[in-house]
Amino acid sequence: MKVVKFGGSSLADAAHVQKVINIVQSDPERKVVVTSAPGKRFSGDIKVTDLLIKYANAIIDRTDSELIVADIFSRYQEIGNGFKVPQAVLDDIQSKLANLPNQPYPNDDYLMAAFKAHGERLNAELFAACLTEAGTKARFVDPSEAGILLSDDPNSATVLEKTYDNLAHLKYGDERLVFPGFFGFTEAGRIATFARGGSDITGSILARGLHASLYENFTDVDAIYAANPKIVPDAQPIHKLTFREMRELSYAGFSVFNDEAIIPAIQGQVPINVKNTNNPDLPGTLIVPEKDFTSKRPVTGIAGSNRFAALYLHRYLLNKEVGFTLKILQILYKYGVSYEHMPSGIDDLTIIFDRSQLDSDTIKKMCHDIQAQLNPDTLDWIDDYAIIMVVGEGMRARVGTIENIIRPLAEHNIPVHMINQGASRISIMLGTRQSDADAAVKYIYQHFFKENPSVNQLEYQTEV
Repeated sequence: MKVVKFGGSSLADAAHVQKVINIVQSDPERKVVVTSAPGKRFSGDIKVTDLLIKYANAIIDRTDSELIVADIFSRYQEIGNGFKVPQAVLDDIQSKLANLPNQPYPNDDYLMAAFKAHGERLNAELFAACLTEAGTKARFVDPSEAGILLSDDPNSATVLEKTYDNLAHLKYGDERLVFPGFFGFTEAGRIATFARGGSDITGSILARGLHASLYENFTDVDAIYAANPKIVPDAQPIHKLTFREMRELSYAGFSVFNDEAIIPAIQGQVPINVKNTNNPDLPGTLIVPEKDFTSKRPVTGIAGSNRFAALYLHRYLLNKEVGFTLKILQILYKYGVSYEHMPSGIDDLTIIFDRSQLDSDTIKKMCHDIQAQLNPDTLDWIDDYAIIMVVGEGMRARVGTIENIIRPLAEHNIPVHMINQGASRISIMLGTRQSDADAAVKYIYQHFFKENPSVNQLEYQTEV
């Protein structure tokens, strides 16, 4: 049995939905379908989720929402009419949209979560009807029926372990099950959503909970590539990589998955196949457990992200002072700030942050407290910071990979501020200036995959 998930761009209108139906019908093993809310149909269009956020804000602000509701319903109506679904299905969707403001919500956060979730909820109901009209028996499954339980955090929830026990008891026959992505229910019975991109998480949860043989994630790209095609237009597709390679690459900017989205599938050891809705016969990229996987090359992929900033401290004999790092962590805790990495030397310490969690006021207060309490000789905030991740299972079997990563950067005068190899020994992290990040990815890729490909081949040639 396969779990198959489709993104918003794959379900944007009736023509796209027909492609999805063809894909589902082409493989009888595709028993469970996870749908996103309808996405953009063209450049400049508005996603249904964004329209629902606009609707929620209108209710919160007590402004008129009639035109917004009409815009939202028209998206579902166009799809439904394209498949001649029963009018009762469209009437039910319209009624649920109109009644959203009339439901009890403990606060505006829960209201927002419920409104957002209905993009997926209504589209799953509609898709099940479309699939049935197309000749394949299908049934909409609400997360409440399946027992998908989430933490009490309305707009950034996490799945509770009870969910997997509940899914193990889900009964179904020869029909296809259609689940909405992105949301579940708290134990108090309230709708809660994952962060944006949460339909990937739902698919991953179902793959684990239903013991799927494969989790197929259909997007609008043919495969995951060894480097960002916007930086390296002719980057090679990756045919197979491991869960931990995917996690490392996602962290540094691979945009196919949020780096947390595949954790349930990893826990369940369910392989993931990333495929293109518009080219479904292509093999895509297969993401597999590490066991029994043998790589033929040290480097699988290279990714870079400009979302970071860093705080540099210098103080003589820093390494001799007991509790120095603890004091820093206490200050970060005070401001609710987590750090990404903390490379250090004898007299130096660099703390790397995800810049998106910080505003100017927090940075100013945090730096003031560190200066006042620790009195470093030098304290510099560095906004111009990027991280490059070079990832590959084969690194553990090849000596000299770091040298081959640094060489093309030195040849092009790109300074490296930090080098760190993870404990797993499958990734090497570099810190650079933001302005150098894209060039660094390009030159490292060229060195390993084009100019001198022998540096990216291991001595053995075991087939994967």
